[in-house]
Amino acid sequence: MTARDQDAPRGGGRPGPRRRGGGRETLRAERREAILQAAMELISERGYRRTSLAAVAERAGLTQPGLLHHFPTKELLLVGVLEARDRWDLASAAAASGSWRTDTLAQLVDYNATRPGIVQTYTVLSADSVTEDHPARAFFETRFRTVRAAMANALRAEFGDTLPGGLTPEQAAPLLVAVMDGLQLQWLLDPEEVDMPAAFRDFVALLGRGSGSGQAEESEESEEPGEG
Repeated sequence: MTARDQDAPRGGGRPGPRRRGGGRETLRAERREAILQAAMELISERGYRRTSLAAVAERAGLTQPGLLHHFPTKELLLVGVLEARDRWDLASAAAASGSWRTDTLAQLVDYNATRPGIVQTYTVLSADSVTEDHPARAFFETRFRTVRAAMANALRAEFGDTLPGGLTPEQAAPLLVAVMDGLQLQWLLDPEEVDMPAAFRDFVALLGRGSGSGQAEESEESEEPGEG
């Protein structure tokens, strides 16, 4: 079977993306984008486990062999989905504010609360990636390095070189990432009890107040003259 045969639209499926010019590489990129969009939609509708390669191929207007020509395994397709999600989220954040800040991150947490299927995919795949030779391991290793650096830049832009609690942005960045990922896991398991957006804003408020603010407030209150 040739690559052209593999990419032929499947009967009854949505028509595949049409060539708009630019040659073979442009067509390949368009088809990959259509596959990723279809996978994103299905994961949002059905969840991670119930999204099959066959369903994604049909939604994208391709045969399953055509899809496998672009993404040979489901794990690689899911990595592609997460890469696309990061690109789209980054583009949206840049368009909104031009740079990452904690309020931008809070808005991203708000948005994630509307797409549990994608959050579930990220959570399951990131946990699985810690095993040796997992196809998603390199993606997550790179992603966490990039995200920690971005978080440090966001914290430095907001708080300077030292946060109120005394941590540097580089020290606080892994904590911020851990809170975001940990809240996602708790929210997926118990969404009625865990308000993910509110809890994330509570943590950001703690970063801004620092560990010594409570003691300072108590000291000020103790110096006020008593009644009597």
